[in-house]
Amino acid sequence: MADSSNSPAPALYAGREPIFPRRVSGKFRNLKWVLMALMLGVYYILPWIRWDRGPELPDQAVLLDLANRRFFFFWIEIWPHEFYFVAGLLVMAGLGLFLFTSALGRVWCGYACPQTVWTDLFILVERWIEGDRNARLRLHRQKKLDFRKARLRMTKWVAWFLIGLATGGAWIFYFADAPTLARDLVTLNAHPVAYTTMLILTFTTFFFGGFAREQICIYACPWPRIQAAMMDEETLTVAYRDWRGEPRGKHRKSAGADQLGDCIDCNACVNVCPMGIDIRDGQQMACITCALCIDACDDVMAKVGKPRGLIDYIALSDETRERAGATPRPIWKHVMRPRVMLYTALWSLVGVGLLFALFIRPEIEMTVAPVRNPTYVTLSDGTIRNTYDVRLLNKHGEDRPFQVTLTGPDALSVELENVADTTVTVPANETYLQRVYVLAPPNSAPAQDERTEFRFWVEDLTNGDRAHTDTIFNGRDD
Repeated sequence: MADSSNSPAPALYAGREPIFPRRVSGKFRNLKWVLMALMLGVYYILPWIRWDRGPELPDQAVLLDLANRRFFFFWIEIWPHEFYFVAGLLVMAGLGLFLFTSALGRVWCGYACPQTVWTDLFILVERWIEGDRNARLRLHRQKKLDFRKARLRMTKWVAWFLIGLATGGAWIFYFADAPTLARDLVTLNAHPVAYTTMLILTFTTFFFGGFAREQICIYACPWPRIQAAMMDEETLTVAYRDWRGEPRGKHRKSAGADQLGDCIDCNACVNVCPMGIDIRDGQQMACITCALCIDACDDVMAKVGKPRGLIDYIALSDETRERAGATPRPIWKHVMRPRVMLYTALWSLVGVGLLFALFIRPEIEMTVAPVRNPTYVTLSDGTIRNTYDVRLLNKHGEDRPFQVTLTGPDALSVELENVADTTVTVPANETYLQRVYVLAPPNSAPAQDERTEFRFWVEDLTNGDRAHTDTIFNGRDD
């Protein structure tokens, strides 16, 4: 009996074999081109769009102004205490991902994920420089590094690097005035953080889109592992109709060809797949539902005179129907089902809530902080005085006069520190801190009561907008 103790252990790791997708045309490929151009165009162009907000505010349409702690999106301005708008948008993004996955599988991964979009762009550049699938395969398998291979490789890598550099550059333009920052970058006067961020994003884009590609989707992204919770037997996803395609075979004029299915085993669906999988093997975690295999298979079916749809968007419930010879359900019945409608309702509810909050939010705001040390002061004439720090927020693009008053017991009066009357000018788009005194005359009820409730009011004298805050006046406890 042979001794197996010295036999080498089986390899647990297989080196990655690069994938070189073949060029394909069709409705899904055209849809991906349109979406890629749209999303990349928005990403690269958006920081350069101007939006006039007045002389005191930046004129960049979309700006994350971290220095002044504000977010500008065209006519909308979000302040730090309004972060719930950002949180609401993130909730909508999550619900939208659940919604589309429940209805159409991993369409986000196949059409809109940044990894997919930039990888698509890098493959397009690679195809322009090195040729289509067969040419790229020959170049990859060529062991000798001659001048031609070195030239093609360097040209491709330089093009990838420039795309990555533009990607990192576009990102940092969202955090500062784009024309000013671009000039500072060129003249080497920009902050080191800008250069560091741009180089990090350049490297990650270069590596993820050029070399890692499908490995990011398979090993780094968590979504393939949790998408099953969003899907059921009614979810439309890319699948192979094996009951129609099997048994597959290439030789259609040989004996027994009439027993073959529609699949001619041309591997066109495999050759166009950016993930390198065979959709005919069934549903796989690596499939991103990009539908390029549908375009490739439909093209082949048209050439051999077979019906299209051997590979198509179908639901698991339709597979059972079709195997039994029944007609599949209409697409709208798959989409309009309780789970999808629930996600749609939740998504819409959050969106409507955000819009409602956006349109009813005041243009002026006030916060009041009583000074507790001491809680009150007794003046020489017996008057009781409480001190408050009042923060006034002016969201307008111009200076505004704000008048501070109060409502409550008639005995209470208000004074502003270093201000002749009760009106203070608050600078445009700033929070202004004003110390305010509230006084109660001696022997009055507020002066004798330990705690008296009242309300601060602030009014914008330009347009009449008002805001209020309730607080407490502390009297003498004796």
